Amino acid sequence: MHTDVVTDVLIVGSGPAGASAALALSTYGVRNMVVTRYASLADTPRAHITNQRTMEVLRDLGVEQEALAKATPQHLMGNTTFCTSLAGEELGRVRSWGNEPLVQAAHELASPTVMCDIPQHLMEPVLVDAAIARGTVFRHSTVYKSFTQDADGVTVTVEDRVRGDEYTIRAKYLIGADGGRSQVAEDAGLPMGGQMGVAGSINIVFDADLSKYTAHRPSTLYWVLAPGATVGGIGAGLVRCVRPWTEWLIVWGYDVTAGAPDLTTEYAESVVRQLIGDDEIPVTVKSSSAWTVNEMYAETYSSGRVFCAGDAVHRHPPSNGLGSNTSIQDSYNLAWKLKLVLDGTAGPRLLDTYTAERAPVGRQIVTRANKSIGETAPIFEALDGLTPQTPEQLWANIAARKDATEAAEKQRARLRDAIAHKVYEFNAHGVDLNQRYSAGSSTAVVPDGTPDPGFARDPELYHQPSTRPGAKLPHAWITSGTRTVSTLDTVGKGRFTLLTGIGGEGWLRAARARSLDIATVVIGPGQEYEDPYGDWARLSEVSDAGALLVRPDGYVAFRHASAAEDAEEVLAQALRRILGRD
Repeated sequence: MHTDVVTDVLIVGSGPAGASAALALSTYGVRNMVVTRYASLADTPRAHITNQRTMEVLRDLGVEQEALAKATPQHLMGNTTFCTSLAGEELGRVRSWGNEPLVQAAHELASPTVMCDIPQHLMEPVLVDAAIARGTVFRHSTVYKSFTQDADGVTVTVEDRVRGDEYTIRAKYLIGADGGRSQVAEDAGLPMGGQMGVAGSINIVFDADLSKYTAHRPSTLYWVLAPGATVGGIGAGLVRCVRPWTEWLIVWGYDVTAGAPDLTTEYAESVVRQLIGDDEIPVTVKSSSAWTVNEMYAETYSSGRVFCAGDAVHRHPPSNGLGSNTSIQDSYNLAWKLKLVLDGTAGPRLLDTYTAERAPVGRQIVTRANKSIGETAPIFEALDGLTPQTPEQLWANIAARKDATEAAEKQRARLRDAIAHKVYEFNAHGVDLNQRYSAGSSTAVVPDGTPDPGFARDPELYHQPSTRPGAKLPHAWITSGTRTVSTLDTVGKGRFTLLTGIGGEGWLRAARARSLDIATVVIGPGQEYEDPYGDWARLSEVSDAGALLVRPDGYVAFRHASAAEDAEEVLAQALRRILGRD
């Protein structure tokens, strides 16, 4: 064995977490390398729902348009349908993923981006290609074996699957982005809560032209209530659109205590036929695989110089579409911190804030995703479909809802209410955008002395913008000359940004006096940026002479409501805390 590779950051895994970590680090000029045991990137759709916060990350990293070009657009995602099969009876729909008119307006107010559906096998090349173009060294067919770490770095042993030999890679930091069976997380001894393997599911990828059953009710998801659908998995049979309307993925449950069924082509086709409900349509099964529903989250995301991200630290079902989104946002949170520590701008304590900020988010989304599975049960209950019975009895219960009786009317109401409650899975705008970091646990957030007002509305359903330290900078459309830009477009790009207005000259001088590269943004009449709609004035929560210091990831790190005579010292003190220098 010999050491012949040296880098600053080694990333194990090329999924959404690993690929986005590489892209962010290369964008920031940090030397990095990705190793993956596989000979290619993802070859199946897997993760797909891509929310507005993730699109904001991709926008800042310069690949938003490339992702949109590969995606199914939002307006084709949103008629989530519950039915007995695609060709069978429809039981109801939920306007989903921002396609309900009031929610759509909330989406437009919340962000300059739109959510979309990018299957993982299309997303990964966007991230990886851009990362490589910007400097990432990428090695396929390279298996992580083990690591040792010391005060100065991490030595990682890998195996080249092409040559069959082992060698070591020396890095200053290691990121384990190696998925739900993460060897890096296990070797790092990261403590986990929850449990693995709580239910079983099967993915079946197939081609079929289902336009006649789907084009008139375009959706990413079609939920099939059929005999056996409540076993394992996600609470019902699921037909998921990969590409409208010819590429598909089915999710079907199995009894995890009995083990996965024999995934023959014949078995896969039988499940596909049952959920489509039309035996005449040509179907080509491309692949099938078994997986388990997990409810597990890491309590800490790092050990020394080893950090983990993505499914390595939060493992949950695909409900709410949170997996790849949270993974990408993990890496985005970590990358700028690594960059500042590596170049000496920040002290190592800044890296402690990665766990402090992201672990609560991971626990929240694992809980939410599993709760969404349970929220499917009332749909079956409305049809008396959870009690043991023959398929004939289930069909009779479904048919009974059409009777002109008081009992049937009550059943119809229960069914409508149960389907409508799935808004917590399909329109959870707050889950997507309300993530806030606590100044009480993260030193990269400076408290401003004001009491936390909490959320005025349901924090899972409704995005509620705030400039409170620890919140994401609110989006507002402002102008610069003839250009209209989002406030989010003025921040990011690997730098801190100070936003102020007329009367904020003291804050500008304070920012420019720092050796740290701080971009400055002045918003007001006659300034570089103007607020013609008054949106920023309503959202900023500070006076014109006040200031917001925004981190490279778009989160407010420091807020001061007004001018300060000692602005330079106030800002310097805040930065010492944020950068781990106090």
